Amino acid sequence: MGEASAGLRKLSVALSICFLLLLVLSHLALRTYYVAVALVLAAVAAGHRELWSLVRWRRLPPFDERVQENVSHSVRNGFAFLLIASALLASILTLRPASGPAASKVVSWLLLSGVFVYVVSYVFYDRVAPVLSERSMAVLRTFLVIAGASVAAFVVSAVLHNAVSALFGIEEPVFFTIAVLLAPAGFLVGVLGSAFLFLKGLLSRTPQ
Repeated sequence: MGEASAGLRKLSVALSICFLLLLVLSHLALRTYYVAVALVLAAVAAGHRELWSLVRWRRLPPFDERVQENVSHSVRNGFAFLLIASALLASILTLRPASGPAASKVVSWLLLSGVFVYVVSYVFYDRVAPVLSERSMAVLRTFLVIAGASVAAFVVSAVLHNAVSALFGIEEPVFFTIAVLLAPAGFLVGVLGSAFLFLKGLLSRTPQ
């Protein structure tokens, strides 16, 4: 049973590499170089465990229940981020379409940011969450909610500011202040607080 599972893993890795090569070559042929580079970087970042183990020990790393659960949660977070980011980008590009190199850059940054969320999530579930106390986890969730709410407040306030200004022909001040000052400040607080607790857990060797 273990040999069959290992064989399936090797087959899936081989198929993934072949599919990645086809994607990269197709984007190189289309001259969308930014996307090709982003795909390579994303693959290296997402599969760094497998690549490192294959290069150094010629075998795939262990894939037990803990790793499987961490990967599942990380994929969920990365996918959710890509959905939300894609929806926001679609809304922005509807108002200001992009083409050519600009579109390639947008897709590239979207891919890389999604993989970044996946990698950070995996590190969090694998090394940070096990050592953070319940109180620290609650504070971390609060900071993440602040960051997410700030992004939502920025988008909503920017849309409402433009709508009110266009309808009444005035420079609307309330939503403008929220979008330019309050939302970025809240996002900065949320990100810095989350990063502090993340690094605190990452650098800690014993449960707090």
